[in-house]
Amino acid sequence: MKKAVIRRYHVAIAIVIALFAGIVIGNLNITHFSEKLPTLPLPEVTDGQRGELGIDKNINESTIDKYLGRTDSVYIDVRMLDDPANYEAINGDSKLSGLVKGFEVVPYPYLVNVVGLPKEVGETYTGKTLFTQNDKGEYNANYKESMTILEDLFPKDKNIFLMCGGGGYSGMTKSMLVKLGWDTNKIYVVGGYWFYEGQNDFKIKSGDGKDATYAFWKVPYHNIDFSKLTENKK
Repeated sequence: MKKAVIRRYHVAIAIVIALFAGIVIGNLNITHFSEKLPTLPLPEVTDGQRGELGIDKNINESTIDKYLGRTDSVYIDVRMLDDPANYEAINGDSKLSGLVKGFEVVPYPYLVNVVGLPKEVGETYTGKTLFTQNDKGEYNANYKESMTILEDLFPKDKNIFLMCGGGGYSGMTKSMLVKLGWDTNKIYVVGGYWFYEGQNDFKIKSGDGKDATYAFWKVPYHNIDFSKLTENKK
């Protein structure tokens, strides 16, 4: 009888030790995993015309491949699938011809009315938006859910990498987020997909000219259904 009691006691001790070891090892693994993520350089706007768009000096189209796949970050391309503006006039593509792997698409023109586009491209989408920017540069929510949606798409506790076609929408998106309370040091304006030559190019466009086709169904796209939102009273 005493032997049986002692045996059960030893088994219980072994279970406690195993559980404790599992917790310790688990914590070590979590710590080890977090240590694998290199520290990001603080956002630093580059010089010249690209700097006017807010494009980052260190993390841009040339270097973004080194920063993909981070669990502490989100990757957002802010182009429309098919933009009404004529971006071909500045050697771009009005349609979303491709994106960097790991990026999801949230169209900037659906977030807020677009101002400041080059005259050559004309006017972009002018329909419903989550916010309206007034002449003073203030952003007013058009719907009760506007801020909740924005925080869900661009989580404040993550680093945010922004990309578009030429860099303009990306810089505009950062300006909006910072104005609405986001940390400027956690947002990187990567620049434009049109200038990307890395190893993670995900092509949406096939063919050229009139024969070009766009596989939009392959795009990780966030749609905003304005018909389901509650308008703020003006």
